Amino acid sequence: MSAQVWFLTGSQGLYGEETLQQVAQQSQEIAKELGAALPVELAWKPVLTSSEGIHAVMLAANADPDCIGVIAWMHTFSPARMWIHGLDALAKPLLHLHTQANQALPWSTIDMDFMNLNQAAHGDREFGYIQARLGVVRKIVAGHVANADVQRKVATWTRAAKGWAEIRSLKLARFGDTMRDVAVTEGDRTEAQWRWGVTVNGYAVTDLADAVHASPDAEVDRLVAEYEERYEVAAELRRGGERHESLRYGARIELGLRALLEQTGAKAFTSNFEDLGALRQLPGLAVQRLMADGYGFAGEGDWKTAALLRTLKVAAEGLPGGTSFMEDYTYHLGPGTPKILGAHMLEVCPTIAAATPRVEIHPLGIGGREDPVRMVFDTAPGAGFVVGMSDMGDRFRLVLNEVDVVPADEPLPNLPVARAVWEPRPDLATSAEAWIMAGGPHHTVLSTALTTEEVADLAEFARTELVVIDSGTQVRRFQQELRWNQAYYRLAGGL
Repeated sequence: MSAQVWFLTGSQGLYGEETLQQVAQQSQEIAKELGAALPVELAWKPVLTSSEGIHAVMLAANADPDCIGVIAWMHTFSPARMWIHGLDALAKPLLHLHTQANQALPWSTIDMDFMNLNQAAHGDREFGYIQARLGVVRKIVAGHVANADVQRKVATWTRAAKGWAEIRSLKLARFGDTMRDVAVTEGDRTEAQWRWGVTVNGYAVTDLADAVHASPDAEVDRLVAEYEERYEVAAELRRGGERHESLRYGARIELGLRALLEQTGAKAFTSNFEDLGALRQLPGLAVQRLMADGYGFAGEGDWKTAALLRTLKVAAEGLPGGTSFMEDYTYHLGPGTPKILGAHMLEVCPTIAAATPRVEIHPLGIGGREDPVRMVFDTAPGAGFVVGMSDMGDRFRLVLNEVDVVPADEPLPNLPVARAVWEPRPDLATSAEAWIMAGGPHHTVLSTALTTEEVADLAEFARTELVVIDSGTQVRRFQQELRWNQAYYRLAGGL
């Protein structure tokens, strides 16, 4: 997909052809300046002056697979009743840009001709009214497009729109079921397909095992050579090492997984250590490399987290930092600042690694299979967040905690998995109490590439509840927010 955002400009025929030509020229200049700051192409469209033209362009945006959203600006005054049918038909994300062609007023020369041409100050208010009247989901950004904060906000919305376009057509493959007796990894897949768009289907572990064991030796040789060139591979796993066959089997898993995912068209998947069939190892190295290539993943059949990971990875394309499957594992409660040690059995994405990962083999202790191969690394420090999705019965809820990823207080020579250490905001006790109160899951997505704003925009697109735990969170106030949300989402369920 070659992602585009369409730039729409509103006006009306009342002003005459000469004024409309000026509107078009200035609109193209604004679009060019803004487009240079965005991570996708900004496609300018001719000025809209009629209900029929507006409705037609909205239908065209819906039908164009490359269009991930539209930006609308009322350069002059576009009577908002002209926009009703178009806004009612629009199925793509909408950003209302409240700007104007000039940054500063020409105080000494301003006349009525200038005033008639530059009416966005009240033209956008007319447009804003009809959006509010119709209950249109949109983001509003105000300010001149030369302003860095305006550019940042629009770019953030654009990345969220990329993620939204991805999850609307996302296919997710579940190899095996969810972990037995676990509650939070369950969810309503029909509701998810309606609300988010993701299609979640199950595939037999026997099919995966057959694909793994059918991997050609020549391809295994090629992939093992790539491992040894790209990573720091433990001596026992390298060619000639006593456990080299385990590395080769890890390569077979990767080849089989890739083949099945390409065959099904799935860009996200899950596995379950309780349901491995004829697989000799729990997939570790293969899953880590697939996540690094942009696939969504979560363990124990947790399709909600896998879908969320793929969505956020697409949104984060081109940004510094990384995005990974994660799990709160254990705490450091002192001395010093309390911290969370996050990890998983094997599957943490190397996009968050601080240095070249080391490929190692260790016993797993659960699953009843051979020792699996995995990458081991520490996570690069930086600001970020962890976010998870829970099915609350009548709706989905996203719970997000802003965090600061930090170095471990001491080396971790005996911990044979990739890991991250972070200080949750505002502090560990408050964040943990709020997270548990919200029913947040233990599987999350950790991102040091994105910000809370992208997730907030995604939640708006999906009309899904988002609660944020940040430096200003107070438990009592947070509890009240959850209660208000409960009432709102029940009342707004038909919207």
